[in-house]
Amino acid sequence: MRKIVQKISTICLVVLWLIGLPVSMVAQEKIQQLTMSPETLKDKIKGGWAGQTIGVTYGGPTEFRFKGTMIQDYQQMVWYDSYIEDIYKEDPGLYDDVYMDLTFVEIIERLGVEAPVDSFALAFANEDYKLWHANQAARYNILNGIMPPASGHWKNNPHADDIDFQIEADFAGLMAPGMINSASEICNKVGHIMNYGDGYYGGVFVAAMYAAAFASDDVNYIIEQGLKPIPPQSKFYQAITDVIKWHKQYPDDWKKCWFEFEKKHTSEKGCPEGVFNAFNIDASVNSAYVIIGLLYGDMDLLKTMDIATRCGQDSDCNPATAAGILGVISGYDKIPNFWKPAIERVEDVEFPYSSLSLNQIYDLSYKHALKMIASNGGEITKKTITIPYQQPKMVPYEESFEGLFPVKELLVRTEHLDNNIKIDFEGTGIVILGNVKSQCSIAKSTYVAQLEIYIDGVKTDAFPMPYDYIVRKYDIYHNYNIAPGKHQIEVKWANQNPDFRIYFKSYVVYDNKPLISPFKF
Repeated sequence: MRKIVQKISTICLVVLWLIGLPVSMVAQEKIQQLTMSPETLKDKIKGGWAGQTIGVTYGGPTEFRFKGTMIQDYQQMVWYDSYIEDIYKEDPGLYDDVYMDLTFVEIIERLGVEAPVDSFALAFANEDYKLWHANQAARYNILNGIMPPASGHWKNNPHADDIDFQIEADFAGLMAPGMINSASEICNKVGHIMNYGDGYYGGVFVAAMYAAAFASDDVNYIIEQGLKPIPPQSKFYQAITDVIKWHKQYPDDWKKCWFEFEKKHTSEKGCPEGVFNAFNIDASVNSAYVIIGLLYGDMDLLKTMDIATRCGQDSDCNPATAAGILGVISGYDKIPNFWKPAIERVEDVEFPYSSLSLNQIYDLSYKHALKMIASNGGEITKKTITIPYQQPKMVPYEESFEGLFPVKELLVRTEHLDNNIKIDFEGTGIVILGNVKSQCSIAKSTYVAQLEIYIDGVKTDAFPMPYDYIVRKYDIYHNYNIAPGKHQIEVKWANQNPDFRIYFKSYVVYDNKPLISPFKF
């Protein structure tokens, strides 16, 4: 029967749609085009944004509270009708999943999808919202003259494999319904602002799943289409395919799947806050939790979000992605009414750190989707929209932190004023973690520390390190290009100020060969 169904033509796809049968009933690998009403397209785009907003709010209270452990069943989640409205006010930084997207949506509105990458980069770097990890490292790079794609490359950004672009790529899929390659083109431009390698692939994967969700209500198919742009030799691809394999092996127990994944794929290499630590913000790890939620969630919004959340780590971002994809599949109208009062209370309220409301975002994404459809040869009438479905093409292979292995971490936690930071180490790379602190409870200051780096007595670098949280340098220093052997690194503070301190948190050392434990079992 399946072989017969696979031969159904594009004309039959349209007929099936017209009589109300779901696209998933046909062989989706043969899809040539999608046909839907303008109202359906609008509803799906609205469902994607609403689902994402519901998901990030649902998982917000547990974000990074459960690291390397699942959230137990007795842990109760919070929800009530004014919950999103309250979190808008109380914890606006939670919504970095969305307000970063909105910056890029606004650039597309002003300059079109052809806008140069520098326009996207400078817009986000000069916003006043809070950022972390790869985003903040990229912001500092851009403000100090390191532009994309160098701003996201692992040699300039120790957080290149982190989750950042993965949680900001929703807009690319929502404006490219059924057009996975068009979504990937947007990702190539925007994603390399802050990420590289697996960090970049996380965004490509998410955007592709969003695009595919317009074409199907089959989660397995959507995940399969999302993976097609990802190079099979990448760690990211291997992590997701293993989740799919374990889901087939343990179809009724997401915890067994989670445990198998933890054993094989959670060894952190890049993010200096995650190596030698239970903290894991790696894109491949958190994407796997999204997929566990989707595969075991049975298309139920609450169950999907809850499982994605209970996998732990970045447990607000992961249910946001999963819920956004389900929102596209179902459309806003079919999101259960239980969740809608919380969304409806904020739909006309400006989103945190944005001049746009959700209602405005719905309209802009629909507008951009129509332009994308038209530019790719689609047809738009008052009654129907015909979209050319794109068979996914693989993006180029990238690998972050190639040839590097973490071999040592030392927690220091000291504050420096009169004495410089000195570290003796053996390896080929080092990341020094810390920031500028105030001794006088200064809430806002334009003070910028000027730091100089000496390796083995030779001055090799000098750079500014702002006190201001928004434009701060995320890590004091990193260098992955040191000759093998023993070295001393010294950080000198050239313009010391008694009102401030350089807080030296820790350092991580890398080498060109993995550390071998002296203990044998």
